[in-house]
Amino acid sequence: MTIRLEAQSLVIARDGKPVLDDVSFSVAAGETYALLGGNGAGKSTTLLAFLGFLTPAGGHVRVEGREVHADIAAARAAISYLPEAATLYGHLTAYENLDYFLGLADKEVSRAAMDESLDRVALPPEARARRMQSFSKGMRQKTAIALALLRETPILLLDEPTSGLDPVAIDEFHAMVRSLADQGRTILMVTHDVYGACHVADRVGLLRDGRLVGSFTAGAEGRIDTEAVHAAFAGRAAA
Repeated sequence: MTIRLEAQSLVIARDGKPVLDDVSFSVAAGETYALLGGNGAGKSTTLLAFLGFLTPAGGHVRVEGREVHADIAAARAAISYLPEAATLYGHLTAYENLDYFLGLADKEVSRAAMDESLDRVALPPEARARRMQSFSKGMRQKTAIALALLRETPILLLDEPTSGLDPVAIDEFHAMVRSLADQGRTILMVTHDVYGACHVADRVGLLRDGRLVGSFTAGAEGRIDTEAVHAAFAGRAAA
């Protein structure tokens, strides 16, 4: 089993106070791990640590077996990161945004490949040549997801990835995540959506006040017990 992401006794501090405190978990190739928690739990901080934007005050954070801060460029090259509110340019079309941001990553992609990725996220063909200032939040999110897929990295970091999507698009997104994991991608998703986490992930870690307080693994049927996770998330049961 190839471990692609690993936090070991990770401590991240801001203003002398721990935002993450002794957090340990790993994510293997072909696995989807959901970090579940409320606002301020430390979910996005965890993603930023893997991207090398935050320096650990203690412990270790590794990408592809290497300490992130030993080679930040290599860590980032292995990762596609989808923030909750992706910054795309409203005066450009969906195609132009994809072309521009892929160019920043030194990656050339054909229009056919763009269309294939936009098909996967169900962005209507008639919208793709329109300026994005006319897009809804959900359409912008779909474009951002397509961009992350086009980078074809082995690791995906997803920060509240279904924000702004309607229920049908959320189900399509979950199916896509499972398909990517089946192809060997490593996916770390942070969310406050209990149902979404349990529906798509192989394992769920419950983060509260910067500490991992629970861990849940899919059973033989391939699903995690949503009710048990919800009870733990709400503080009604031990995780």
